[in-house]
Amino acid sequence: MEPTALLLSALEFAAAKHRDQRRKGRGASPYINHPIEVARALAQIGGVTDAEILSAAILHDTVEDTQTSPAEIEEVFGARIRSLVEEVTDDKGLSQPERKRLQIVHAPTLSPGAKLIKLGDKLCNVHDVIHDPPPSWDPERRRAYLAWAREVVDQIRGTNVELESTFDRLLAEGLAVLGG
Repeated sequence: MEPTALLLSALEFAAAKHRDQRRKGRGASPYINHPIEVARALAQIGGVTDAEILSAAILHDTVEDTQTSPAEIEEVFGARIRSLVEEVTDDKGLSQPERKRLQIVHAPTLSPGAKLIKLGDKLCNVHDVIHDPPPSWDPERRRAYLAWAREVVDQIRGTNVELESTFDRLLAEGLAVLGG
């Protein structure tokens, strides 16, 4: 598929899959905004131009958070995008602490494309935890999230200098705001 058509197909697919979901932040923005932001960060900050990586970034939460199967991703978007999405998909059958632990453990083993998606996802999530956190998250929980996100990103340093330095600036801002 032509790169622009691929990206638009990924946007349409993800929007349909996430249509009834909202983000947990105070603003309860439509969920689709998150994968769009991840892809935008990869392209605008990280200089990523690979349409398959950008499409996988748009699709990165579909298997984890909707009724989408990896086979469906492959059928529509091909094996490489399926693989990238699967690499960054948590096993929801595990407890949250175990999923978080495994993200740290598995981060260094990710493919280069999946590392980029992971960086973009953490960058956008940290931004949201600082600027639009879930209402129930007190400063301590927000600081704990930032510390964990740093652990994940530390495992994949050397992937993309611009994404990493933007993440570091955002993390410092968050720690200053939250007193950490």
